[in-house]
Amino acid sequence: MNDSRQKRRVEVMLPMSIGEAYDYEVPDHLGVTMGQFVKVPFGPREVTGVVWGEAVNSKVAANRIKAVQECLPVSPLPAESREFVDWVSHYTMQRPGRVLRMCMNVPEALYPKAPRTGYRRTGAAVDKMTPARRRVLEVLEGRVARTTAEISDIAGVSSSVIKGLADKGVLEPVSLPAEETIPVPDAEHPGFDLSDAQQNAADIFRARVQADDFSALLLEGVTGSGKTEVYFEAIAECLRQGRQALVLLPEIALSSQWLSRFEARFGVKPVEWHSDLGQGNRRRNWRAVIEGEAKVVVGARSALFLPFASLGLVVVDEEHEASFKQDEGVPYNARDMAVVRARIGKFPVILASATPSLETLTNAEMGRYQHIRLASRFGVAVLPAVELVDLKEHRPGAQRWISEPLRLAVEETLKSGQQAMLFLNRRGYAPLTLCDTCGHRLQCPHCSAWLVEHRMLRKLQCHHCGFSSPLPKECPECQDEDSFKACGPGIERLAEEAELLFPDANIAMIASDTLSGPKAAAEFVEAMTEGQINLLIGTQIVAKGYHFPALTLVGVVDADLGLAGGDLRASERTYQLLSQVAGRAGRAEHPGKVILQSYIPEHPVMEALVQQDAAAFFNSERQSRESAAMPPFGRLAALVLSSPDPESVFSFAKNLSRIAPHGDQFLIMGPAPAPLSMIRGRHRYRFLVKTAKNVQIQKLIGQWLKGIKVPSNVRMQIDIDPYNFM
Repeated sequence: MNDSRQKRRVEVMLPMSIGEAYDYEVPDHLGVTMGQFVKVPFGPREVTGVVWGEAVNSKVAANRIKAVQECLPVSPLPAESREFVDWVSHYTMQRPGRVLRMCMNVPEALYPKAPRTGYRRTGAAVDKMTPARRRVLEVLEGRVARTTAEISDIAGVSSSVIKGLADKGVLEPVSLPAEETIPVPDAEHPGFDLSDAQQNAADIFRARVQADDFSALLLEGVTGSGKTEVYFEAIAECLRQGRQALVLLPEIALSSQWLSRFEARFGVKPVEWHSDLGQGNRRRNWRAVIEGEAKVVVGARSALFLPFASLGLVVVDEEHEASFKQDEGVPYNARDMAVVRARIGKFPVILASATPSLETLTNAEMGRYQHIRLASRFGVAVLPAVELVDLKEHRPGAQRWISEPLRLAVEETLKSGQQAMLFLNRRGYAPLTLCDTCGHRLQCPHCSAWLVEHRMLRKLQCHHCGFSSPLPKECPECQDEDSFKACGPGIERLAEEAELLFPDANIAMIASDTLSGPKAAAEFVEAMTEGQINLLIGTQIVAKGYHFPALTLVGVVDADLGLAGGDLRASERTYQLLSQVAGRAGRAEHPGKVILQSYIPEHPVMEALVQQDAAAFFNSERQSRESAAMPPFGRLAALVLSSPDPESVFSFAKNLSRIAPHGDQFLIMGPAPAPLSMIRGRHRYRFLVKTAKNVQIQKLIGQWLKGIKVPSNVRMQIDIDPYNFM
């Protein structure tokens, strides 16, 4: 009998874009378990994968099957994570290996870190004391042990000083733990004083966490109502239950105030997960999550795929934010996938927002989500008054964007010693640069988009692919010199105007390209809080969660900006963004005021903002979407085809169109050039699939594409529930 046929076989999922799980043989000396991270041969190389299941019906011949080489020294990927990967893969129509890659994107975390060496005092006397040596000994007072790097950093000395003291026996080497200990948040640390409404909401959340079962809850509260403090109590209960909690924020790298509030409530900061983390911290935090040491994680959307050992609560703050939707790689909406992750793990998910998405509101109205409201601001703060300035009547003048009513309001605010903010959701100096002689517009060579002038950086930049170049001396079309002029305002140009109008103001300009990372955000918050800034000019990055007690005036320079184009959610997004921006005003004892400059003051978005009637706006939006059978009352999917060769992608798109199915319950529109017909040198066509709510859209697309071979130079991206129609 051939012994190899009797050996155990397992399916190993590889974090790759091709194939499914692969069968491998398990050597007798390896005790492989489900979810184990293993090394396996794949072609000419070794790769790391995850044991996904038993290969009970393996068809691989005994002489061709390869063996698992090594089990890695880390806890297995939990069963809930594996089920989540499978679910997301099926829903998004992506290979499971691509989804798994998001769970294990820190390869070095799969191996334990080597113990660190530190130094501590022996008690021996120093033969010759110097200022540098004295500082080292002070740092190590009380026989505390630190690494060389820590001692050098704190004492401000070179490593040679430390080595010299060790050579003389004044310091001795000691073994330190491989990783710094993850601080544990204290659920019983004194919390915030809650209002009756907040306390009622917190009691509901605590009960849901204690129930140890799936539930979805919408926490809707006006800006400044204290939603964060309420869901902190759910986190506290989760900690008492011995489970882990995850909070998703749309701009984690810039949420310094949120982190400070968390520390005030729980005594320590949470574990962070976002793109600004250094590789060392990413390694430590990933391993702390899978080992169960990270009790509370706050992160961007990718944190949802961390391998939690015992997840018991997910909070999605600002759940309406479009930044929770990932368009590249595996397209998914972290808000929706958070609900799925909670259902798989049988625990609560809290969706929090002052302006919930229509999808979430509809789920609440249908009874799928429990709806909890906080209708007023905390304490003495009240909602700001909102005024409209009709720009057809109050024209700012040529090359000016601040109307007279807004100018007077800013002047009055600054004179009273309070802070004002001018909001314009457009980075750079000007969105368009053209030749004044021939009208030639400067366009990105790799994208069908205009180059944006960034005067502070002295360059033109594409906001889609990152291409940049200096402003040319002469026009490439007519060769006229110094003929280019800026058209339209960005915040740099607005700041230029503000400096002329308010010469005594302390102005700060904040955008995603001027405020990068938590440190810069913390410095900005400190400057605002201490009054070093009294006129803030910013883009949407300042609309998310900041609390500045002295900020009493918000002026929206172009309230119509988000309404242009044919985006399905243009009105909803504009309403949400402007509501959030308006919510920065009057968050303390001083009343706030908001001024919206608009050329279409009769638009339903503007009327709803002035009347502060969110219900009326969303009822109107609901009726519009329902009559058109658009989400959430119908389903959408996009197929985006791209290639460096325009003929190849057009030909493939036409072939797909010829075999597209037809039916009463669905409509396949296209192919059509995408609104941005070229990005990063790739020409783009798109199909839009629209179906009734009850149609399995993935099955429909799967049948349409069955047997189709995509040309090697064409890329096809399927996006279920698209948010971006560019």
